[in-house]
Amino acid sequence: MTTSTRAEPRLGHTYADALPELVTDWRAEEPLDPGLVVLNEPLAASLGLDPAWLRGEEGVRFLLGAHVPDGARPVAQVYAGHQFGGYSPRLGDGRALLLGEITTEDGALRDLHLKGSGRTPYARGGDGRAVLGPMLREHVVSEAMHALGIPTTRSLAVVATGRPVVREDGTLPGAVLARVARSHLRVGTFQYARALDDPALLRRLAEQAIARHHPAAAQSDAPALALFEAVRNAQARLVAQWMGVGFVHGVLNTDNVTISGESIDYGPCAFLDAADPGAVFSSIDHQGRYAWGNQPAVTGWNLARLAESLLPLIAEDAGVDTDGAVELATASLSRFATSYAAAWHDVLRAKLGLPAGLSDDALAPLGEDLMALVRGGEGGPPVDHTGFFRDLSAAARGDVAPARDRVLDVAAFDEWVATWRALDPDADAMDRANPVHVPRNHLVEEALEAATAGDLDPLRRLLEAVTSPYEVGDVDARYREPAPASFGAYTTYCGT
Repeated sequence: MTTSTRAEPRLGHTYADALPELVTDWRAEEPLDPGLVVLNEPLAASLGLDPAWLRGEEGVRFLLGAHVPDGARPVAQVYAGHQFGGYSPRLGDGRALLLGEITTEDGALRDLHLKGSGRTPYARGGDGRAVLGPMLREHVVSEAMHALGIPTTRSLAVVATGRPVVREDGTLPGAVLARVARSHLRVGTFQYARALDDPALLRRLAEQAIARHHPAAAQSDAPALALFEAVRNAQARLVAQWMGVGFVHGVLNTDNVTISGESIDYGPCAFLDAADPGAVFSSIDHQGRYAWGNQPAVTGWNLARLAESLLPLIAEDAGVDTDGAVELATASLSRFATSYAAAWHDVLRAKLGLPAGLSDDALAPLGEDLMALVRGGEGGPPVDHTGFFRDLSAAARGDVAPARDRVLDVAAFDEWVATWRALDPDADAMDRANPVHVPRNHLVEEALEAATAGDLDPLRRLLEAVTSPYEVGDVDARYREPAPASFGAYTTYCGT
C-alpha cells in the first residue's frame, strides 16, 4: 500500500513514553561531509516519506539523525543478552538510536532506527560508528529477505558520514544505516527488565509487546504465556524460512531475537552455497554455535531465556507460585519443536510443490532423504542449495538431469525422484518458492568492495537480482552461480 507523502516526517515516541526506564534520550553525532549512498524509494513512499525531500540536504541530515523534526524524541534503547551463551547484563544501542515511530496510513507503527550514529551511554568502549561496507551488506541482505517474503527489518537508506573510521583492517569510510522495523523489542529487552526486579515494568513491557505485535494475547486469561507462545510460533516460522533459503544469521544471540518475529541485525550473515549443516561464516563463532544446521535448536534455547524472563508474569496471571510458573513455561517451551517441525514442513511442501493436504507422516521421510542427498552423504560434497532446489522445478516438468547431475549418489536420487514425482508436484508453485537469486557471498563482497572504492554499479546490479529472487529475467547468469573455487573459504565480520 502506498501512502501520500509528506516532507518533514512526524515521528512518535510511544515506546520511550511508555517505558522510560528502558531508554536514554540521546542525539546522533554530527557528520563531517554527509552524502547519500543509497535510498530505498519504494519503502520511503510506503511510509509516507517524500523521497525527493530525503535526497535533499535536510533529508540527508534527517537520515543521519542530525536533523531532528519537531516533536521527535531520539533515544538509545537498553537491553541485555546472552552472547554466544554468556550473559551480558547491560548491552543496548551502543552505536544506534531509535529516532522515533512512523504511523502508517493503516495505523501501524514502524520504528525508524539508525545504526552507526555515534557513541551512546551503552557503547562499552566502542567508537559508536559504522563502516560503509557492513551497512551496505545489511541493505542488500534485508532487501533480499523482504523480496523472498521473509519477515525482516528493512533498510531505508545508507548515508556516508564523511568521517573516516579506524578498524583492524585500516581506515575505512564511515556510514549510517537508517532501517525500519515493526519494533526493536528483543528477547534481551525482557531479560533486562526482568533483571531489574520490577514486576510493574515487566508488565508494562509485556503489554507494549502484546499491543504492538500479538494483540490476540490480550484476550487470553494468561496474557504473558500467550505472548510467549505467539513469539515462539513466530520464531519457529522465521527460522524455518531461513533454513529453506539457506540463510545463516551468524550472531543469533538473545539480543538479536525479535518479539515481532522479524529478522534483525545482519552482521556476519551469509547465504549458503553448499548445503552444509555445519556451515559457519562468522569470524567470532569459533565453536559453530550458530551454524546453519544449529539455528532451530539455538532459537529454542533463546526462547527459554524469554520464558525465564516472563516467569513473574506467568505466575501472576495463573495465580501460581514460581514452581508452578516454571511448569507452565516448560510445557509451552517443549512445544517449540512441534511448532518448528510444522513450520519446516510448510516450507518443504512449498519447495517441493506438494499439496497442503499431504500429511507430515508422508512428507517427513521424503524431506529427510532429500536433505541427506543435498548434504552430500558419505564421501561427497554438499550440493549448491539454491541451484539444486531450483533445478527440481525442471525435474517436476520431466527434465531430471540438471538436479541429478548435482548429486553424487544418483541411484538414491533416482529412487527419491520416483517417489516424489508420484505425488504430482506443481512445478509452477515450486518456481514461486525456490529462488533463482540470493545474495551470493562472492557477489556481495565484490559489490561492497567496489562501493567502498566509490563504484556503486556492482551494488545496483546485485540489488536488481536479489530483489527479483524468483525470476530469471535478463539478469546475468553469474548471479545464479555459486562462488568459484578461487573465492575460498568465506568469513564475515560484524562490522563494529
